Amino acid sequence: MVSRLVDVTPVVPADQLVAQMVPPSMFDDVSFDSYIPDPAEPSQEAAVTACRRFAESVVARRTPKKGLFGRRPKSAEGAGIYLDGGFGVGKTHLLTSIYHTCPEPKAFGTFVELTHVVGALGFNRAVEELSGHSVLCIDEFELDDPGDTMLVSRLLAELTTAGVSVAATSNTLPEQLGEGRFAAKDFMREIRKMSGIFESIRVDGPDYRHRNLPPAPDPMSDEALESDAEAEPGATLDDFDALCGHLATLHPSKYNRLVDGVTRVCLRDVVPLPDQAIALRLVVLADRLYDAGIPVRNSGQKLDAIFTEEMLAGGYRKKYLRATSRLLALSRFETVGG
Repeated sequence: MVSRLVDVTPVVPADQLVAQMVPPSMFDDVSFDSYIPDPAEPSQEAAVTACRRFAESVVARRTPKKGLFGRRPKSAEGAGIYLDGGFGVGKTHLLTSIYHTCPEPKAFGTFVELTHVVGALGFNRAVEELSGHSVLCIDEFELDDPGDTMLVSRLLAELTTAGVSVAATSNTLPEQLGEGRFAAKDFMREIRKMSGIFESIRVDGPDYRHRNLPPAPDPMSDEALESDAEAEPGATLDDFDALCGHLATLHPSKYNRLVDGVTRVCLRDVVPLPDQAIALRLVVLADRLYDAGIPVRNSGQKLDAIFTEEMLAGGYRKKYLRATSRLLALSRFETVGG
């Protein structure tokens, strides 16, 4: 019998939360040298240079020259770098390269994973656990809630004061986060504080996942989808609506554990999503599937029809486009990591 994601409820012990803050395995071997800048996009080469310089500064902060009487001077405040650009231009590649270059201890996680860590540990313990790190790398830095904005603003202020450097990626510049979203004024107040932490680096270019690739594949029939799932060891098969309902019962930071060990995700009867809350949860799932390189197959409607035109016209447009880009890339995968 084929397994279902709706039957999985991951549990992550609190004492393992910081330890598991590492890059996805698909980025284990990336480096600055393996990032190939597009010659038509000079900002990419400039971004590599800026990220190398930032990583080198973190290393230098962690190996200060000894002062008088052999004492090491106190670490200076941490630095910050912020990679802004469209989806599919290699920002996560560069962020992971920063992580690999910097000395231990260090941490890497998505924005939603970071907020979960703080919520699970409590603010003070989270600061204590992270304050000795050389760098905190935050991927997908997009703020959907004023409370999370203030929480992360406080956290980064505490950590940078303690000497932790911060590297982040997003599709929106720090001073523009929250535009077109709920409670924009609340966002702006806190975002102004955070934007001063970062040096913003623009990374331009087309989405590499769509270069010279065909459009979304046609959906499979339900029968063919079931046969596909049954033929692939480790595959899962879920009704799309039921899976969306299950995601609402889990904190998004657990979605990576939800798909742990899965080799293919088969979604039956895909339809356009009815509201933003469900859509944003699916964005996170798409990111975790992409991080793990898990192929996606579906029946129902095409994967590029999941997010409605109304959604794409709103404040979360870039998130939905990124998720669509990643789902389409996964629909072309033949095997995990393909």
